[in-house]
Amino acid sequence: MPSPPSQPPDAALSTASLRREFRGAFEPRPLVYWCDLLVSSSIGWTGFFVAYHAAGPMLSIGAGLVALLALYRSVLFIHELAHLKHGALPGFELAWHLLVGLPMLAPSLLYVGSHGDHHRKSVYGTAGDPEYETLADWSAMRLVLSTLGLVLVPAALLLRWSVLGPISWFFPPLRRFLVGRLSTLVINAAYRRRAPLGRQRRRWLWGELGAALVSWSLLGSIAVGVVSVDLLIQWYGILSAILLLNHVRTLAAHRYQSGGAPQDRVGELLDTLNLVEPVVPMTLLAPVGLRFHALHHYAPTLPYHSLGRVHRALREKLPVGSPYHRAEARGLGRALAELVGEQAQVRPKAA
Repeated sequence: MPSPPSQPPDAALSTASLRREFRGAFEPRPLVYWCDLLVSSSIGWTGFFVAYHAAGPMLSIGAGLVALLALYRSVLFIHELAHLKHGALPGFELAWHLLVGLPMLAPSLLYVGSHGDHHRKSVYGTAGDPEYETLADWSAMRLVLSTLGLVLVPAALLLRWSVLGPISWFFPPLRRFLVGRLSTLVINAAYRRRAPLGRQRRRWLWGELGAALVSWSLLGSIAVGVVSVDLLIQWYGILSAILLLNHVRTLAAHRYQSGGAPQDRVGELLDTLNLVEPVVPMTLLAPVGLRFHALHHYAPTLPYHSLGRVHRALREKLPVGSPYHRAEARGLGRALAELVGEQAQVRPKAA
């Protein structure tokens, strides 16, 4: 499908004007990051163990839901790690790994590095974008099946970190396959990851080692009876639910109408969505600033805690009908319905 029509950007949306007007908003606030991560992960793991030890099903389900939403929020700080400058928050990535990244077998190497390709103007919306497919051309059944298939990912992660990863260091063809195909959070199955270089090599070394140790510890503890199979099942269920929830959120993050062609800045903006209302559900379902996804694509270096303030200011300042106002959907359901609606328009043309 052809890319959405573009138009000259409003001067208020230029990178220079945004930085002038919201100068302080571009600085990450360490206290916000640390408090958010520590509180969210503490609530998440408390809910996890309350759900496991709960005497009745209602308490178990309630605590499990709290665990899911809090751990989901905590895990999605991986997106901020991909955008933070090196050294901006000393120790934060290590703390994130220890609190949620490694326990969920999701070291930052799965996202940091590759996510930059999604924000390159020459790559966004093309076959080289790891987080983009022309989903507007997919059938609803294909979307559902691709989503449900995520329940197999936790098992694949256990196998990747505990067995295939260590072996791959001695077999270069397997190593190239793992790095290229099984080491990145993607939508685009054709995406091939480049071998890590420089500082990324160190991130990969420690990330793979940490994930392997967690995998071995988990499997070994179950084998000797220290950890029950029930706890493994609960962990698997929570991780699967996080993956499913994040995938649904990702489906609603864009219109996926690029047709595989590169976009200009406004075209990218119009192909991306801010999920603005209702506020509480969208904050839970698209946390850590991800409900302001269109603004994030226009200003990727804005920290998550500044997106809401800048978004509200721009909506008041820019005229109704501007590209920024058009990059908006009121709720996850509305965005998904729009995506399915685009499919209905595309398929008769292709017949």
